[in-house]
Amino acid sequence: MLFKDLPKPLIFLTAAYFLASLGHFTRNAEFLYEYPNLPEWLTRAKAYLSWVAITSVGGIGFLLVLKGYIRFGLALVAIYAALGFDGLGHYAVAPFAGHSFAANFTIVSEVVAAGALLLGTARLIVARPRPLL
Repeated sequence: MLFKDLPKPLIFLTAAYFLASLGHFTRNAEFLYEYPNLPEWLTRAKAYLSWVAITSVGGIGFLLVLKGYIRFGLALVAIYAALGFDGLGHYAVAPFAGHSFAANFTIVSEVVAAGALLLGTARLIVARPRPLL
């Protein structure tokens, strides 16, 4: 299977989440000092490393789909999307009003994009009992 054979909505939703996640984690890394009540052990490098680790789950999922392991690959893409809800953890340590507009924008953007990708992926997994692509 080739990348061009993937459903266009899946590609679009994944790209949207990828970019929103990159924006959020970049903002986390570059403006750590602006986020209230973050743990002291969290560093710029660890923020970027976390993004790479999370993104690799989605990347591996796509590779598996392209290799023909469609359901397993899509399950990993769904897990990748679900990891996007972790951004809501910012609100466990400080309320919405405690964050800047830019911080809230990147957090909410990531969560919305993650939710859309999760729903789209779940639809592909559940909607058809036979091979999906």
